Amino acid sequence: MLVGSIGNMIEWFDWFVYSTFAIYFAGQFFPSDDRTAQLLNTAAIFAVGFLARPLGGWLLGRLSDRNGRKAGLTVSVGMMSASALMIALAPNYETAGNLGACLLVVARILQGLSVGGEYAASAAYLTEVSKKGWRGLGASFQYISVTLGQLAGLLVLIVLQFCLSDEQLTSWGWRVPFAMGAVGAVAVFYLRRGMHETTAYSVAETVDTEDSRGTLAEVWRNRRAAVVVFTLTLGGTVAYYTYTTYLTSYFVNSVGLGKSQASTISFIGLLVFLVLLPIGGYVSDRIGRRPVLIFFGIGTTIGTYPILQGMQNNPTWLTCLVLTVLGLVFVVGYSSVNAVVKAELFPTGVRTVGVAIPYSIATAVFGGTAPYIALAFRDAGRESWFFVYVSICAAISLITYVFMRETKDVNLIAATAAPGPTDRAQHSASKGTPVTTVQG
Repeated sequence: MLVGSIGNMIEWFDWFVYSTFAIYFAGQFFPSDDRTAQLLNTAAIFAVGFLARPLGGWLLGRLSDRNGRKAGLTVSVGMMSASALMIALAPNYETAGNLGACLLVVARILQGLSVGGEYAASAAYLTEVSKKGWRGLGASFQYISVTLGQLAGLLVLIVLQFCLSDEQLTSWGWRVPFAMGAVGAVAVFYLRRGMHETTAYSVAETVDTEDSRGTLAEVWRNRRAAVVVFTLTLGGTVAYYTYTTYLTSYFVNSVGLGKSQASTISFIGLLVFLVLLPIGGYVSDRIGRRPVLIFFGIGTTIGTYPILQGMQNNPTWLTCLVLTVLGLVFVVGYSSVNAVVKAELFPTGVRTVGVAIPYSIATAVFGGTAPYIALAFRDAGRESWFFVYVSICAAISLITYVFMRETKDVNLIAATAAPGPTDRAQHSASKGTPVTTVQG
């Protein structure tokens, strides 16, 4: 579990430092006559990485289901290392014109392919290595490691802001975290080569044929679960990226706080978020996944508009910190259990690719575009419309949470073959075992 978590942390450090340092390097790769245009172009390239995630989810998910979790996790971190190094060395606009921006696009595509496979493979791995009755707590380390990666990125930003001037950060300092991420990913690559496969996957190897594992046909046979993963993710990914990624730019560009203040608020908020994640996972092991998800859905649907608007109405450091923490408390309801509940919906032989494809599509369409949509609304003078957009997305997911089947008692070892939804329900009913399908 430790190797999986550390690797996940490094991968997401590399993924998030792009958005964290965007306010510094946006002017390095695009013409300097329009600051909003620079941010929009940078956000668009940020979204490109999300568009590559479904393809990465399919390729690396298939690899993970056919050749083992170790294979998928090792390849994904290798790709992330290469992409981080590419960004660290990319030339700026004055030096090489559009070449730097093109390299950014290529690097973000590589990052998207990597993260598309990493998320589902790590979710499957952490869920499968956790004991039954403790899977919520164990799998919460998926987002704990994600948050640690983001905290590490913010910590590097705060240290660099303290040690360097704005001019130095804009000129070359922003390259430091990408170089650090590349080196860290190489170290994790070698650590993951010594990982052991999970018991659930080893059992699946003896039951399922290799040709049946990780195929799109098997995903289609479990399509109801795939639809649930998509709609379950929709509101969660928008809220997550709004409160953990977009707020840093929002504080600077809309609220009027300084860059260092914005970074500090985000850092403290994520620390609180980090502490609450295992609590959310533990609670889900006791009362179920659905109540925790419903808490997120209701809180985010009702609370997003007053939280974000309140930051503008009372733009003080303390107000923004309190409201940020409140928003993240709601997001804990999604982030603490989303990995485990998705993994529990699928049989072992299609678990990684089954989670990866619908999750990656949802994050590409909704999560990755959230910063771009927010900036576009702001540029049009309708920034509050973005607050409504986040609330609507959360409300759509809330409907799924209300009607989906509880999954906390699913037997992962027994879930090896991948029967169709109806056959699986009938088989489970006849044997008295938990059903892994969903309602509605």
